[in-house]
Amino acid sequence: MTHDATQGAIRSSASRQVRIAWGVLSTVLLAWAVFEAVKYGGWVIAAVVAGVVVPDLSFLAGLSGPHEHGRLSPRAVPLYNLLHRPVVAFLIMLSCLIPDSPAVAVPLFNLGLVWLQHIASDRAFGFGLRTADGWQR
Repeated sequence: MTHDATQGAIRSSASRQVRIAWGVLSTVLLAWAVFEAVKYGGWVIAAVVAGVVVPDLSFLAGLSGPHEHGRLSPRAVPLYNLLHRPVVAFLIMLSCLIPDSPAVAVPLFNLGLVWLQHIASDRAFGFGLRTADGWQR
């Protein structure tokens, strides 16, 4: 859905089929994350909460700038786009291979898992990457 040039796009222009696919992936990842959190508890629960929250901390970089409905401050766009790329979540998941201790590796894997779930749910709801001026692509 797009608006005239002065307002920009509020939601992503992704097709319905693509958004449904992201939604299915999000649902599977959410079920997996809940299973992992129940199974391991402790730091995994903290990692799950962090995976939900951290990608959107990029919004804090744009709080002091001008605000328009649906537009992210251009200052915050590079960080937002970086934190909302699936490759970042995969790299976090792969980082679990580095430590020898499962007490460190399991929370790292789950942080990446929930981070990817966050990205998938954003895309399913039509919130994709941003253009340089802060509008949805």
